[in-house]
Amino acid sequence: MLDSTRPRRHGPIIDTDIHNYLPDANTIREYLPARWRRYHEEFGIRSPNSIAFFPTRPRNMAARADTWPETGAPGSDLQLMRDQHLDRWGITVGILNPLEQIFMGSQFPEYAAALTTALNDYTLDRWIDPEPRLYGSICVAYEDPDLAVAEIRRLADHPRFVQVLLNLRTREPLGSRRYWRIYEAAVEYDLPVAVHVGGVGGNTITGAGFPSYYFEDHAGYPQAFHAHVASLVCQGVFTHFPTLKWICQEGGFAWVPWLSWRLDRAWHLLGHEVPHVDELPSTYVRRHFWYTTQPIEEPERPEQFTQLLDQLDELGVTERLLFSSDYPHWDFDAPDRALPREMSKELRRAVLYDHAASLYGIDRAA
Repeated sequence: MLDSTRPRRHGPIIDTDIHNYLPDANTIREYLPARWRRYHEEFGIRSPNSIAFFPTRPRNMAARADTWPETGAPGSDLQLMRDQHLDRWGITVGILNPLEQIFMGSQFPEYAAALTTALNDYTLDRWIDPEPRLYGSICVAYEDPDLAVAEIRRLADHPRFVQVLLNLRTREPLGSRRYWRIYEAAVEYDLPVAVHVGGVGGNTITGAGFPSYYFEDHAGYPQAFHAHVASLVCQGVFTHFPTLKWICQEGGFAWVPWLSWRLDRAWHLLGHEVPHVDELPSTYVRRHFWYTTQPIEEPERPEQFTQLLDQLDELGVTERLLFSSDYPHWDFDAPDRALPREMSKELRRAVLYDHAASLYGIDRAA
């Protein structure tokens, strides 16, 4: 549990990864139309690969012990979130990423669309409308692009929905053309696409099967981001959508330099195979990607983080770092301790607020 006597950090803060949850399994029914309410009651959500999603999953929803409200799940009580997080740390703006989409978005298409629409309406009704500091992510039935696009269009003009949310473990690499209509809609409305760890597709985060331990799964998230970043670049997504903005959530960022170097080297040798990739891969990485800070890589030797910052700065990545707390999860990062002291004061201020404000078009007065 956090020390309640610790002072709040001064200055504006945008937290780009807060998780709001449904208080219980029944709440979603209130937001479903009659046809799908009946289906939901009779059949319910089925994960296509629930055991493989978390081979060993914490029983406490991976939440901090102090985030459980008197009733309901962690992250389901707005007032508790205000007390523990928004007010306590002086959060100026918080971006909500409802992780129920992990399961809802993978159901058969029409049911998935009904569920994600209901989840968005729940978030708007119980979180965004009553709390002006909270902004939303558009959850979609991500494996059916037509239905996903319909939901994006429904909410894209709402000023407090600021990104489209996808999950890490999709059925195909995210550069695949099956997802391009989602990107087209995101670009049309100038919405970033955020990809959060999780998902229940048939593919693992590894290239060789499912992890055996939660520890292994938690530490291994970056390898799936490697695959998606390479896919997006090599499939020509950013050539086709030159203004697409992409956020990697909870995957770290220490891997970005070496992946960029490796892609550049391969492009010099094999670029003739992909003539649509008409710039260095690292150029696309620099131009199109942002990264949330939690969980941040923290080497034992501080000078190694300084070296990493130098490498990131050369690639322009330090300008793309976004503060995230991951509230209410057990590995929550408080704003006053999340960023290593090796970061300059100017970079800290930019990571805590300026980068996200620019990305999302959020005014300081928000």
